[in-house]
Amino acid sequence: MDRSGQEWTVTAPAGPGEWTPPRTRLCVMNLHRTQSGRSKPAPRQAAVLTVLAAAQFTVMLATSIVNVALPQIRAGVGLSDGDTTWVVNAYGLAFGALLLAGGRAADLLGRRRVLIAGLALFAGASLAAGLAASPSVLIAARVVQGLGAAAIAPAALALAMDLFPPGPGRGRALGVWGAVSGAGGAGGVLLGGALTQAWGWPWIFHSVALGAALVLVAVVTLVPGTVSRAAGRFDLLGTVTVTLALTCLVWGLTTARGAGWTDGRVLGALGAAATLLTAFAVIELRRPDALIPPRLFTTGRVAAGNLLMALLGSVWIALFFFLPLYQQQVLGSSPLATGAGQLPLAAANMLGSTLAPRVSRRLGATATVTAALLTEAAGLLWLSRMSADGSYLTDILGPSVLVGLGLSIAFVQLTAFAVDGLPPQDAGLAGGLVNTTRQVGGAIGLAALATLAGSVTAHASTHEPHLAALTAGYRAAFTVSAAVLAATALLAVLLTRRTGSRTATTPTRPASDQQTPRITRLSRTG
Repeated sequence: MDRSGQEWTVTAPAGPGEWTPPRTRLCVMNLHRTQSGRSKPAPRQAAVLTVLAAAQFTVMLATSIVNVALPQIRAGVGLSDGDTTWVVNAYGLAFGALLLAGGRAADLLGRRRVLIAGLALFAGASLAAGLAASPSVLIAARVVQGLGAAAIAPAALALAMDLFPPGPGRGRALGVWGAVSGAGGAGGVLLGGALTQAWGWPWIFHSVALGAALVLVAVVTLVPGTVSRAAGRFDLLGTVTVTLALTCLVWGLTTARGAGWTDGRVLGALGAAATLLTAFAVIELRRPDALIPPRLFTTGRVAAGNLLMALLGSVWIALFFFLPLYQQQVLGSSPLATGAGQLPLAAANMLGSTLAPRVSRRLGATATVTAALLTEAAGLLWLSRMSADGSYLTDILGPSVLVGLGLSIAFVQLTAFAVDGLPPQDAGLAGGLVNTTRQVGGAIGLAALATLAGSVTAHASTHEPHLAALTAGYRAAFTVSAAVLAATALLAVLLTRRTGSRTATTPTRPASDQQTPRITRLSRTG
């Protein structure tokens, strides 16, 4: 009986002589139960998860917070039209190219240490961006911001997975992760609009710097170190090769949006990326301490989760690019009104992330992710019906709710697939990999959809008014996005069912554990 009056009845397997459990302990310090018997995270666990989720929110916020303020940034720093896109692209380029290196560094050097270093770098670069008086300083600061984010995202996710082992607790943690990731994207548009209209564009960077500094203090104070650290050495050759490959790929794709797909620089960058990725695959097969061990893709549903996440990312980033443009350029909304228009999407995102673990337990993982992808596809198809003389209430509000619900539930479930069945020492790498596939998928999708929208707009402008031509381009982008998600849903049915059997096995207990006592009854006395 413990101090709370609970009595534990323990039975042991029958055997000759008197049985004594020499190394058996009942650890109940971190287990909190409600009256219904469902477990909840300890207060310390909840506080640590909140801090780690805040780090992820900060990274996602920096991705979208500049979108609404681009016209003011261009005027304030003296950017050309071509350089203006690099305020967004420089961050995404560094972030996407260095995520794998950041994840592996977290596994080898310690996740808490890498998270702290990433937050310090991120905060300093954000402050420098807000103080920038020239285009070169601003773009360089955004590159360093992306470097810090590439350390933060995989380290924070790995620490969260360490905190919650597989089970309902991890499902709820991933729900929180999905909520803050989606809220960061939508909240960035809102906060960017409000700060730009109230105090000017530098404050979008100052606010991010302040937030990162607060998260840094919280991490130092609350987040404990981890004992699980991967053995081996850092794969420098593989890291340099894949970083250069991803840099060429993301640069080529982002440049193609303005220069066109037949531009010599674009073709050269994409050709170099293909060559380097091939070389990387050959290198990884021959190295004992590979950056991406081949075993990673034979475990659970990791390969399926990453492929599907890349496809989801291809429309995710484009959504937050085109929707504010339609609101400002076609509907004539102010930056603040444009940001406020993202609130229903953010609310639906948080609701879906909260419900995702419960829905998954009820319907199963495959059915959940398929339904979520189809729900988001329906919302995007609804957006494809927008008109040049439409309004927020008729053209954006309803679809935003559907997109937010589908996006959040799909993100949570695909993240769960991407870390499915992996040992703790690979958690940082898995976090870096799933973030990389989402980021690179987003770069590919945005480049392709922006090119499509520009082409449709150019063709429509020959016989339609300017606003109608712009709307035609946005409609085409949302239509193709809906088709991509519908195909992704079909692929999810095939891939997750095919690989699902690998995760159904239960590890066999070692012989020394076969005599472990079993709790057969829990009752309250007194």
